[in-house]
Amino acid sequence: MDLTVSRAALDDVRIAYRDSGAVSLDTVPVLLVHGMGGDGHTWDRFAHTLVQSGRRVIIPDLRGHGRSSHTDSYLFDEFGADLLELCDRLGLTTVDLVGHSLGGYAVSCVAQERPKLVRRLVIEECPLPLRSGDEEMTLTRRFPSVPELWHATTSLIRHPRAVLAFDRSMTRTALEQFRKPNPEWWDRLRDITAPTLVLRGGPGGMVDPAKLEIMRTDIPNCSVSVFSSGHSIHRDRYRDFEATVAPFLAAH
Repeated sequence: MDLTVSRAALDDVRIAYRDSGAVSLDTVPVLLVHGMGGDGHTWDRFAHTLVQSGRRVIIPDLRGHGRSSHTDSYLFDEFGADLLELCDRLGLTTVDLVGHSLGGYAVSCVAQERPKLVRRLVIEECPLPLRSGDEEMTLTRRFPSVPELWHATTSLIRHPRAVLAFDRSMTRTALEQFRKPNPEWWDRLRDITAPTLVLRGGPGGMVDPAKLEIMRTDIPNCSVSVFSSGHSIHRDRYRDFEATVAPFLAAH
């Protein structure tokens, strides 16, 4: 899908993004955020659907991915901070956010930090962080290893350019962060005011159902949809994904 490519120089990184441009002043823009190892092109099919329906679509490449620059730091919260700064640079006062995997974590951070900015929030197959140090001792399932994480993320890629552009140094850094308890993120779920839709895959997915239920109850207005696909629902079950997410984003 052909969208205008631009770059925003943020505090310590240049973020590339594609923008369909405003279609109508009455519609809320949609920001689509890819997962680790891919780039924004993973959203081309869904972006086309949204643009055809009259929505403005903005698709960034996360730091270390696609056309965006590599950095020395890949803390999870920094991905969210980049998105928030990009929204500010674009002058967005209201936005719908859709994020897959690492992108799902990033958009959740935006919704926590700036609740009034986010109208609707979709989080697809985001591996949920540990809640406490005690949990790490008993965790037995749905925690990605380095090979599993790399396989799952690279399987998303349809464009060879994304493989070459991806900064692989973040893979181990990401795994280390998954293993580190993040109680603050869990506490701040209550700050999310946007209606939230969380998508979980079936076998091969990376979402712990028990932690997901806690997440569902912590976010004030949250629903969960479960699919039979693995980690990439929007790729492997696109029609089901569109049938679920498009109406959710169209609701007022």
